[in-house]
Amino acid sequence: MTGGWAEAFLEMMAVERAAAKNTLTAYGRDLEDASGYLAGRGRDLSTASAEDVEAYFVHLGARGLSASTAARRRAAVRQFYRFVLGEGWRGDDPSRRVDAPKQGRPLPKVLSREEVSALIAAAGARDGAQGLRLNSMIELIYASGLRVSELLALPLTALAGDPAYLMVRGKGGKERLAPLNDAARGAVKAYLAVRPRFLPKGSKVNPWLFPSRGAEGRLTARRFAQMLDEAAIQAGIDPGRVSPHVLRHAFATHLLEGGADLRVVQTLLGHADITTTQIYTHVAEDRLREVVQTKHPLARKG
Repeated sequence: MTGGWAEAFLEMMAVERAAAKNTLTAYGRDLEDASGYLAGRGRDLSTASAEDVEAYFVHLGARGLSASTAARRRAAVRQFYRFVLGEGWRGDDPSRRVDAPKQGRPLPKVLSREEVSALIAAAGARDGAQGLRLNSMIELIYASGLRVSELLALPLTALAGDPAYLMVRGKGGKERLAPLNDAARGAVKAYLAVRPRFLPKGSKVNPWLFPSRGAEGRLTARRFAQMLDEAAIQAGIDPGRVSPHVLRHAFATHLLEGGADLRVVQTLLGHADITTTQIYTHVAEDRLREVVQTKHPLARKG
């Protein structure tokens, strides 16, 4: 029974809320995790009491999960039970009485302009085709603020004709225009000349901008992150401070530092809610304050 409820819930999320594939996969795993815990208490999602759900939420906090993962799993269970209640399959919501733990939203990690330049230089210094590919990927994210999933899902046709903009399909299937600067366009052009070297053996046709010989036929997020780590080490940057998402953060923060309007940055990032974008204003303000305190002549005299 519970399996059918979970399947119906995920179908609703896909159809009515246009949830992305990655979100649906994560929510499916979250409900499986909750089911596994409840099974140890002789329950399942259909029979769990408020005490069972509360115990599961406490269990999440004791497992050493990241705050974001634990919060997402709680959210998945809450949304599931709201759906079940709305369908009339249960007469109560066992997750309602459990208060979600308050957590401060961490400020995103950000690289300075100099560090981004050093990272790009280190990527370009890698051997041959590998360097050209990594360089183009970094340039694309930093020029356009792409999510790593958006970058790796780019079709080869997206770059046909050396466009000034990309049409990107983001979360929920929403499309937006993403700008390309001269550096990114030049890096992509150089990479396209060596792209055939990354095609699967025996294949002359592959739809992805960044093909791979792996099972998926395109480069994976994990491999890209490994390549970034290697470039960070070569650039003298702690690899713990570098990730595809950090490059997206750098794109947004450097725009705001340069005077870009918050609404423009929201549109470029593909954020549905401007409050998600506002976190970058705090980062930009901190950086600007540091510059004034360390570079302004009167501040230095003080």
